[in-house]
Amino acid sequence: MAEPGKVVVRWQRWAFANLGSVFTNFGSLWLILAPLVSLVATYAPRRLFHTYFNLFLRRRSRRILNVVDPYVTIDVSEPGSDVRYSRYGPVSDCDSTYEEVKAYLSGACWQDDARELRAEGAREGDGLVISMRDGQDVADEFRGVPLWWSSVVEKDVQGQRQGKRRFQRLTFHLRHRRLVVDEYLPHVRRRGREILFSNRRRRLYTNSKSRDVYSYEYKSWSYIDFDHPTTFDTLAMEPAKKKEIMDDLDAFRKNRDFYRRTGKPWKRGYLLYGPPGTGKSTMVAAMANYLDYDIYDVELTVVNTNTDLRRLLIETTSKSIIVIEDIDCSLDLTGDRAKQRRRPGPSTKAAADDADDRPRNAVTLSGLLNFIDGLWSACGCERIVVFTTNHVDKLDPALIRRGRMDMHIEMSYCGFEAFRTLAKNYLGIDEHELFGSVEEVLREVELTPADVAECLMTARRAGAGEPSPCLEILVDELKKRAEEKEKAEAEARAKAEAEAKAAAEAEAEANAAEMARGSPR
Repeated sequence: MAEPGKVVVRWQRWAFANLGSVFTNFGSLWLILAPLVSLVATYAPRRLFHTYFNLFLRRRSRRILNVVDPYVTIDVSEPGSDVRYSRYGPVSDCDSTYEEVKAYLSGACWQDDARELRAEGAREGDGLVISMRDGQDVADEFRGVPLWWSSVVEKDVQGQRQGKRRFQRLTFHLRHRRLVVDEYLPHVRRRGREILFSNRRRRLYTNSKSRDVYSYEYKSWSYIDFDHPTTFDTLAMEPAKKKEIMDDLDAFRKNRDFYRRTGKPWKRGYLLYGPPGTGKSTMVAAMANYLDYDIYDVELTVVNTNTDLRRLLIETTSKSIIVIEDIDCSLDLTGDRAKQRRRPGPSTKAAADDADDRPRNAVTLSGLLNFIDGLWSACGCERIVVFTTNHVDKLDPALIRRGRMDMHIEMSYCGFEAFRTLAKNYLGIDEHELFGSVEEVLREVELTPADVAECLMTARRAGAGEPSPCLEILVDELKKRAEEKEKAEAEARAKAEAEAKAAAEAEAEANAAEMARGSPR
């Protein structure tokens, strides 16, 4: 049996030896068929050739082309500036895919050999987006598969207007089509969104007063840039509690797949409670800075209906913190409903009269519960809901149960570890011999971090910023503040006792008068 190599050599020798005769025979055949082909091309309908090509030759020609050029290209085009109008105002049809791809490639431009680059300011924030100049290309790799991106400019003709439109062109091998479409391109968009998100200016939103929501100029939210300097490093709180909160936030942010696997919306609730001045609002700012989230501050007193409240939720974005501050003071949404139903006497009638006077379409507790934990709460992802209150005992248990407010955080009075953080912030010191005196004062009296911070400001001004004089003044200020607080508390107790005594005397007089009217003469 002949070896395969010898057979190939013999075939090549025969082909070269008979190549001339093959061309001679093909030429003779073409001389015979040329008039026939010309006749058919002249009188046969053109559509017949298209139909025959599409039915019998297109697929075979594609196979031949795949052998010659097995690479596929996908163009991501720069969006146009077309704007359409609806009853709610102008609506842009711009697609964000192009910007996401550019943001993704900005990292590859630094690492690759592209020499001609373009720097553009980010749409939000002070960052820069580095992209390729026209005609440049960069290489990328995904799961061991090589890919190439290039910047292409082509003429764009729309009616009588002519211009140029840019494309980011992706080139890859045909065999990797499913991997690119199903996994790589979604990965590019996700990573691009993360880069754009990190470059943006964070915002603090507040809701507008509910009125004609169908008005052309109405916007549910207005905002300003959020630039609060508070971080967990500067937050006056026990270090162990701060670490517990930060670990919980990290677990929430990194567990997207866990929430999806367990069938839960990707959100988490935090209840911050404690006396005024204990840093509840400051905690919200620290959480936003730690997670790099926007803040939506909901003012319930300007929301007319449950529908308006739901609309506010729909128009919030992912990666945000929704805050309702002092919820115990917001509308009539607090209290134990069972106790209210059992409460006898004139108060029940007065409450019923108030309920009758209240608008039937006002925000209700049920509407708020659906806002934070109903079906509509799953319309976005990666959201945090925060309630703050000074009186947690006044809140309805249904509002703060686990599952709605997952973590309850008590914002307490200033302890010694919290004071050490404040001393670091205001005086720039970690240790001092007078810290013991401060600890004794804080152990004897309950002062909020806001009170201690104000004392530090006073001591810093009076002591010219020097640690020892400042701490001496601070100890005196803390003792004075403690005495003032004790005096105020004593006056409040005396006032409450006097009011209770007056109420008891008035009730006794009323009972005596009633008995006098009811006794026979």
